[in-house]
Amino acid sequence: MTLINDPVTTKKTQNEAKPRFKGKTGAKILHEMLVGPHKVEVMFGYPGGAILPVFDELYRTPAKFILNRHEQASGHCADGYARATGKPGVCIVTSGPAATNMITPMATAQMDSIPMIVFSGQVPTKVIGNDAFQEADVTGISRPCTKWNYLVKDIRELPRIINEAFIIATSGRPGPVLIDLPKDVSAGICPEEVDDTPRPHIIKRQNLSLTGGSAKQIAEAAELINKSEKPVLYVGGGAIISGAWKEVRELSEKGNIPCTTTLLGMGAFDELNPKTLHMLGMHGSAYANYAVQESDCLIAIGARFDDRVTGNLASFAPHAKIIHIDIDPSSISKTVDVDVPVVGDARQSLLAMLPLIERRDRPGWFATINQWKQQFPFKYFDDRPLAKPQYVIEEINRQTKSEAIVTTGVGQHQMWAAQFYRWRYARQFITSGGLGTMGFGLPAAMGAALGSPGKTVIDIDGDGSYLMTCYELATIAEYNINVKAVILNNDFQGMIKQWQDLFYDKRYSQSKMKNPNFAMMAESFGVKGIRCDDKRDVPKVVDQMLSHDGPVVVDFAVDPDEHVYPMVPAGKGLHELTLGTVANAGGISAGAQVDTVNLA
Repeated sequence: MTLINDPVTTKKTQNEAKPRFKGKTGAKILHEMLVGPHKVEVMFGYPGGAILPVFDELYRTPAKFILNRHEQASGHCADGYARATGKPGVCIVTSGPAATNMITPMATAQMDSIPMIVFSGQVPTKVIGNDAFQEADVTGISRPCTKWNYLVKDIRELPRIINEAFIIATSGRPGPVLIDLPKDVSAGICPEEVDDTPRPHIIKRQNLSLTGGSAKQIAEAAELINKSEKPVLYVGGGAIISGAWKEVRELSEKGNIPCTTTLLGMGAFDELNPKTLHMLGMHGSAYANYAVQESDCLIAIGARFDDRVTGNLASFAPHAKIIHIDIDPSSISKTVDVDVPVVGDARQSLLAMLPLIERRDRPGWFATINQWKQQFPFKYFDDRPLAKPQYVIEEINRQTKSEAIVTTGVGQHQMWAAQFYRWRYARQFITSGGLGTMGFGLPAAMGAALGSPGKTVIDIDGDGSYLMTCYELATIAEYNINVKAVILNNDFQGMIKQWQDLFYDKRYSQSKMKNPNFAMMAESFGVKGIRCDDKRDVPKVVDQMLSHDGPVVVDFAVDPDEHVYPMVPAGKGLHELTLGTVANAGGISAGAQVDTVNLA
């Protein structure tokens, strides 16, 4: 993996690039290192007493600082920025409740391997442990949801810790890092020059992350692929993190191998390529799930065999030899036993493997897959007065020519976006995968827009997710952040309702919502708002949204009874799909006949 913000790691480059530290406050050291050697251009956060020395240094910062309205949104903004750019997202918040508000964003980033660095204020060192005002044991609280955290007790450690934080956040399997800054450290003055060179074991960690798997592992993997008759590429977010999407596509072409992606792997493979199988898993395509179950060689690249992907482990890929390429050795054979592990950077591993791959025609395999594609496409019936959510997404896809950056919250709308938008480019789809964080979509879109100026950024959201962070409209209006927010409004927590329809005899316990007028609400914040109640107006409204020069919120009234299909029920294997109806493989209305198609 090539690091974008590559911290200086040798004595020579440190002496050439580092700022001088003697006589500077901790706050000044932090600011100069962020905008200097680490080239941070955008930061997010919220001030408070314990972090005020740092914010005083930010008064004339050349970086763009975004004042969010809640620290959780700061974290999701930084996360979205990191996913869109590959650079670490940076947050600066105060102590106590501000730092604890960062826990959900850090847990989101940790689950999805997103580089993020959080600087939190802390009470002075002499009162730590005395229940001082706005004190919290942030390093203790955040330990399970950070890759690394550090309480700085001596200002002389600060320069080195900052450099190490950037290395740790971006190397190996990336993740969030938290640096807790007591007020006496940020306000104190460094008494002497200090060495900011990272410790040797940290530098070693960085160097290891730039290597691929061993020659023996790669040769064994290539041999398995060349011998296989029914191979499938199973590509996850790690392929995007490592910048391996070009190599993934070359492997598919050279070896003539179909490709399926996880939710976080979307864009690693061009979904207009006929070899695409689209997404696999609980709400993945029938043909992707069937292909995995019938494959004789499954090549996992930067994926971790999540439970939403595998279904019942006892019946997962029963005929396949499994190759697993991953930079994190602890992920290999953690969930599924692997026949050939390849431990290393995905891109470097694939570069070494490609010369060993032989071309195979595999006409029978592709004939079977194409038959599944024809028989079980993503599909829905336009049979209700209100617009179907899938139709809204299809129209957005058509008018943006599959080129927008799309973020989502979590729920039905997230799955429909995955199914009905066509993903072509890496870092195009930004969503919370492992943690499933509602409220992620809007602030993540803000971060993505700030990191990708000139690109169309759309938050496809549900009414439930949107309401969790909609206060960020104030931030969007203040900074004129060009985000297009699309609300698929069904007046329900949609995925909860779907499960209540299917498994709880339509007992809608606490899932129905009385929503505000989202268009008028946006206008009150100073953001253009549009309401679409007539499905015939969907194309016109989408055009109006995309044509507007600035942020927009569009409230689409959609069918509340629509379900996400296909669906692998809990405890079932990938081949035991509920398709809705055989004639309607994409979605049905609640209460309609539900058919299950079992490949076996």
